[in-house]
Amino acid sequence: MKANSGHAEQAIERIIELSAKAQITRRMVAKDSPAFHNLTGAIAAYGKALALLIALQQREEFYAIVAAA
Repeated sequence: MKANSGHAEQAIERIIELSAKAQITRRMVAKDSPAFHNLTGAIAAYGKALALLIALQQREEFYAIVAAA
């Protein structure tokens, strides 16, 4: 389980980095441009992926606690 948790942590950190870069880049492009809308979609997708990974990580932690009890 620890190996999977480590991979999840790395994936979470990478998604946060990518999302931050996309948000910074989006601030530099014109609103209503195709690039702005593409970046908005990417940021939303990063948010969904992040929510999924965190939920899975919390589930693993819950099962670990239950198994230890």
